[in-house]
Amino acid sequence: MTQNKKVQLQDLGNRDYKEIWDYQEALFKGVVDVKIANRREDANQETPNYFLFVEHPHVYTLGKSGDLSNLLLSEKQLEAKAATFYKINRGGDITYHGPGQIVGYPIFDLENFFTDIHKYLRFLEEAIILMLAEYGVIGTRSEGETGVWLGVGTPFARKICAMGVRASRWVTMHGFALNVNADLGYFDNIIPCGIKGKAVTSMHAELNKQIDETEVKNKIIKHLSFLFEAEFVDLQVKA
Repeated sequence: MTQNKKVQLQDLGNRDYKEIWDYQEALFKGVVDVKIANRREDANQETPNYFLFVEHPHVYTLGKSGDLSNLLLSEKQLEAKAATFYKINRGGDITYHGPGQIVGYPIFDLENFFTDIHKYLRFLEEAIILMLAEYGVIGTRSEGETGVWLGVGTPFARKICAMGVRASRWVTMHGFALNVNADLGYFDNIIPCGIKGKAVTSMHAELNKQIDETEVKNKIIKHLSFLFEAEFVDLQVKA
């Protein structure tokens, strides 16, 4: 199979969670369909790769292995906070998405890069760690817990970037959620990622200033390009 190292980059702006979940599913299915057709017809058609940046209105999502009791709000309380809730098909437990948070969804055919889901997750983490270092923020991994953390091994361990992915036939979807200028108060309504006693933070909270989100996105793409040896092609997206 010919490896396609190009990634179609789309910045979708602020969009409803369900709308983008459906869009991801459509892109995901399209890539899988090409792979199935290639096998059936002994063909060698390139599979596309996509990377979506998006910001969601307030929403809580629960992964396949998650526990609903980690959501600490009733339906009425969700409505009062103008937040929505979805059970979804990624790994991981519960998390929050909202304004001021950069969400990245790679829909990659890993056969274009390498067939190792753990390496894939470590590369996503590494891109965030390298980006944070450019701001003087020391991000690290926490053993046994996917994502990027600060202060691991201290009483002040806090998560700055959550991750949860789904993969089938080596095609990925879902991804990471990085707290940049997010309102961290919304995390008080859940047990984030099902881990009790662990705090969350944001770049804004750590650096005590508003962060340029476009600059952060550009830095993330720079590091992903290097790690995956990929070429990101920016696509203009109509609102």
